[in-house]
Amino acid sequence: MRYAVIMAGGAGTRLWPMSRRGMPKQLLRFIGGQSLLGLAAGRLRGLVEPQAIYICTGKAYTQQVLADLTMLPPTQVLGEPMGRDTANAVGFSAAILAQRDPEASMAILTADHVIAPVAVFQNALHTAFAAVEKHPELLVTFGITPTHPATGYGYVQRGEELADVPGVHKVLAFKEKPNVETAQHYVASGQYAWNSGMFVWKAKTLLEQLKQQLPASYAGIMEIAAAWDTPQQDAVLERIYPTLPKISIDFAVMEKAPAVATVAMPVQWLDVGSWPSYGETIAPDAQGNRTSGATTLLHDTRNTLVVSEIEHLVATIGLENMIIIHTPQATLVCPASQAEKIKGVVEALQKQHGAKYV
Repeated sequence: MRYAVIMAGGAGTRLWPMSRRGMPKQLLRFIGGQSLLGLAAGRLRGLVEPQAIYICTGKAYTQQVLADLTMLPPTQVLGEPMGRDTANAVGFSAAILAQRDPEASMAILTADHVIAPVAVFQNALHTAFAAVEKHPELLVTFGITPTHPATGYGYVQRGEELADVPGVHKVLAFKEKPNVETAQHYVASGQYAWNSGMFVWKAKTLLEQLKQQLPASYAGIMEIAAAWDTPQQDAVLERIYPTLPKISIDFAVMEKAPAVATVAMPVQWLDVGSWPSYGETIAPDAQGNRTSGATTLLHDTRNTLVVSEIEHLVATIGLENMIIIHTPQATLVCPASQAEKIKGVVEALQKQHGAKYV
């Protein structure tokens, strides 16, 4: 059977003050009234049945996830007691699915992105599922067709097409985030795509690779899986999960596995990981201003993002290239060019004011 696991464990500190410890970015209903998690689940409609959709998230967010995705039962939400990077989140999910369905084919998907058109996304997933069902040894990743020489993404180098699975290519190499010149070369060559962080494989194949490449994680994850759906489930999870070595699935498995393939995904792919990228989801007015949730009076103001969590009037005079985010607890004002410093502000708030505002 085909399953989809949506990774939804990030904190999203660059979207402070709306994204906070008790309300991570993937649960904020700020994309046309929907959450990023809701959009991710909606993209699976018609491709994967609701009973085959799982969410891997922080254990503290389980009830919020269930409130957001009301079609899911609690048994389909896998709560990590703490973050131990993607190798363990992926392995944990694969082990639970393999226990429930030893022949499970599974997609690992993100809850950080706005992706369109959905039909192209689904076609790529269908191709990848068909590939691993024909060749169970494959680990398949998706390469987003680059629209510009981005330096903030890793890249996948595409090799020759597999003879009996059209649209599926061997992976020659994974490349870390490049400098501008290297990124320009990658895009011009036509051989490279952005590494999406989304995958399809047989659950048992992924677990076998974890056993070979990361045995300490494999042993712990399998002990957790053996206790799952028993009265010892939570106690075993809480005891073992924090001890698992913290490492990404790319470093732990994908860069070492012997049979890795890629499927092109030529979609519009927006990583909503900062306020400037969130602004791209909102249509600008004639002056380039983008607003959401707020009543505004923007006088002599250009290219400014204004977002309010509640009904609130925001008036500006003479601003350009600014970000204004209002919530009942905190308000952020900063130049758009300084948005990358928000994470540091959150760390400073934690030290100066404790957890109250983060």
